[in-house]
This record gives sequence, structure tokens and C-alpha cells, in this order.
Amino acid sequence: MLRKLWLLFAQTVTVCVAVLFVVTTLRPQWHQKSTAQSAAKSSTVTTPGNFWPDLAASGAASSYAVAVRRATPAVVNINTSKEISVTRSPFADDPLFQRFFGNQFGKEREQIASLGSGVIVSPEGFILTNNHVVESADEIEVALADGRKASARVVGADPDTDLAVLRVDLKDLPTISFAPFEQVQVGDVVLAIGNPFAVGQTVTMGIVSALGRNHLGINAFENFIQTDAAINPGNSGGALVDVEGRLIGINTAIYSNSRAGGSLGIGFAIPVSTAKTVMESIIATGQVVRGYIGVEPQEITPEMAEALKLPRSSGALIAGVMRNGPADRAGVRPGDILVAVDNKPIDDTTTMLTQVAQLKPGSDAKLTIQRGNQQIALTVKVARRPRAQSKPDN
Repeated sequence: MLRKLWLLFAQTVTVCVAVLFVVTTLRPQWHQKSTAQSAAKSSTVTTPGNFWPDLAASGAASSYAVAVRRATPAVVNINTSKEISVTRSPFADDPLFQRFFGNQFGKEREQIASLGSGVIVSPEGFILTNNHVVESADEIEVALADGRKASARVVGADPDTDLAVLRVDLKDLPTISFAPFEQVQVGDVVLAIGNPFAVGQTVTMGIVSALGRNHLGINAFENFIQTDAAINPGNSGGALVDVEGRLIGINTAIYSNSRAGGSLGIGFAIPVSTAKTVMESIIATGQVVRGYIGVEPQEITPEMAEALKLPRSSGALIAGVMRNGPADRAGVRPGDILVAVDNKPIDDTTTMLTQVAQLKPGSDAKLTIQRGNQQIALTVKVARRPRAQSKPDN
């Protein structure tokens, strides 16, 4: 009896193997389809030890097409041109040369063009971009994603943050929505949209690499988003958006060690919180007004604090005081350490610049100064910050 059962089992296994061989040989697609379905079912099962579910299988991060469709219509290409003076001969300024040839080989006027990007922020035609994109431009042309083109005028600019607001006279304009910046975190996926190297509107993807980047020497007021999304020349003024297509920053600068300015995975964008504040001020008044006390701050390093035997390593060291300026009249001296403004602590020069800029010109502010081993309070009459000179394109 046992022998018969064993013989039956062996025959059944032999027949199954034969059928599998025939199916695999003659109809391999049947086997592949069955295997794929089984794998898909097993991938959706979360075991107690599976803390990282298969995002690709669930479709959670398979495409950002929806975000792109929401954001790209509001991102524009900006073409500018300006006339500059060009000297054709190295001897044009030589008096002897001019005596014989006059000014026929002297300075000539030449048109140069540059490219950038911008973001439409309101149906009234306001466009947010970088100041260095439109600075000193004689003509500005904006090209929309839908093919329309129009001349634009500068409503106002703020070189201290490298932001500018343009306006075009067009109807039915697409606009971008603003993301709540306080929700942005390091590691968030972001998309950079612009017109790099004039190849046309381009979308690149990366993550938020860091927040609050400063001390870069790019702008007077720095609080950059750092991202590894590819940002190249022509992207300046374009949009940095989240996975929902909402604006979180204005692409501004890159770190590059090549003349062409190619991306090395370190790009910087101005946060939407800063951009919105500057934009609203420019639209309302045509300018941005900030406080000013007339001092030259210097960062306190641990080495400096030890060498100069400073009583503290936090705060902003006053390296210079403008003669007859607000701080000078209030009694601030070089070598003082500014530790608080209106009882708000100062950690470094960036904090100091931000706190002072928020003061209202014409108002009185309380400065807490560390002078030697003494801490003293001074009252300063806040002045208006002078207009900054713009920096060249990065």
C-alpha cells in the first residue's frame, strides 16, 4: 500500500514538472504575469519588521507631474537688454592718438542681452524675480509658458535681498500659490523651475539640503534655502516649489568652480517668507524701508574672543562707528559688543542686521552694550538704511 502511494506521488510530481516545463517554454508570458502579480500582492503586505513600505508600488513618489502642471504656467522667462559703452582701441584715451585720429576709434555704444526667470504672483501682472536679473536693463521682455510675450517695467527693487518686482499688462495670467514656509523641512523634495542656459523652461528635482544659510557674502540679508536641485545660469529669479507646486523660494545663486557656472549640487533660494514681505512692501510703496544705526559689525570667533580677552563670544563686535551717525550720537564706541536690541538677544552679525533692519526709522531703540566687564544700556534714534549697491550676477 505504501509503495503504491509513493508511486502515485512520484507520478504526480513528474507530471507537474512536465507541465511547468511546457508552459515556461511555449508560453513564458503566462509565468511572468503570474510572478509579477504575486510580487505585487506580497509587496503591499506590511510585516511588523517592515518599517519602509514600497513607495514605488503605492505610487506615492512615482511622478511630480501634478506639481509641475500647477507651477510651470506661472514661471516666465525674462530677456533683458542694456546699452553699454565699449572702447574699440586701447589707445583711444591717449591725447597723442586723439590728436591724429580724433574720436573715430573711441568709445562706442553696444547692446548686450541677458536671461533670467521670474514668477507671476498676482493676476494684476506682478512678477517676482531677482534684482540682478533686471538691474540697469533698458528693455525687459517677459515670455510666458503659453507663448505670450510682453514688455515689463520695474515696480521696485531691493538690492539688500536681491529681489525685484516687475509688472506686465496682460489678462488671464496664471499665478503661483505660496507655501507656508514654517512647514518646510530639511529633506523635503523640491522642484526648481526656470530657463537655464536659454534652453527653455526646465524642471529639476532635489531636496532641501539646509535652511537658514548665511555668511555667504551674497546679500546683505541672508537666510537662504540650500538645495541640490540643479540651478544654472538663467534659473535666477525662477521658482523653487514643493511637491504640491507651491512656491517656497526664489532661486538666486549657485556655488560653482567653473567659468560656465554649472551646477555642483549647491544652490541657494530666497525663502518665500522673505520674498513675500519684500514684494508686498515694493508693491505698496515702491521700496523697502529698513532701520539703520550706523555701525560696522564683526563676527566674534572663539579665537578672537580668546586673543582679545573678550568677556563673551556671542553678540556682534562693533568694529567701526560712523561719525555723527545714530550710534555715534548715542555713545556707542568701537570695541563694544552689541548683545541685545530692544531686549532681543543678538547672537551674531546676521541676527544684528536683521533686528536693526526691523526697527522703524525715526523711532528710539534700546541697545544693550557689553563694554569691558560692564553691561550698559544706550538709546539710539533709528535712521533709515541707505540704499545698497547691487551686486553682479552670480
